[in-house]
Amino acid sequence: MSLALAPLDVSVEMEANLPCRKFDPDLWFSDQPAELELAKSLCGDCPLRVECLAGAVERAEPWGVWGGEIFERGAVVPRKRPRGRPRKEDLARDAALRVEAEARLVASGVATSRNAVRLAA
Repeated sequence: MSLALAPLDVSVEMEANLPCRKFDPDLWFSDQPAELELAKSLCGDCPLRVECLAGAVERAEPWGVWGGEIFERGAVVPRKRPRGRPRKEDLARDAALRVEAEARLVASGVATSRNAVRLAA
C-alpha cells in the first residue's frame, strides 16, 4: 500500500487543532491566575472540552485547567486566588463565581447536582 493511499489519521489532525496542543502546555498548569484564565478562555472553543472536563472530574485531577475549568486539589475552583489573604470583596466574588462554575458543569452534562462534583469552598 502506498503512502498516498493510506487512510488519513483524523485523530492526529484533530489534535493539531486543540488549544492545549497548539500553545505552551505549561500555560494550563501555571501558578499565575491570569495565565490560568487565559488557558480557560482558550478551552472555550475546543471540540473535546466536555470530554476533557468529564475525564478530569472522574480522575479528580490534582491541579491545572481541564475542559475550561480550574482544578485545585481535585476540586473545581472558580478562579485561582493570588497568594496572601483575600480581600472581603474577593470572597463575595468567589461565592458568585462558584455558582457560575457549578452552572457550567451542569450545563455541560458533567454534573447533575452540587454533590456530583466537588467544588472548592
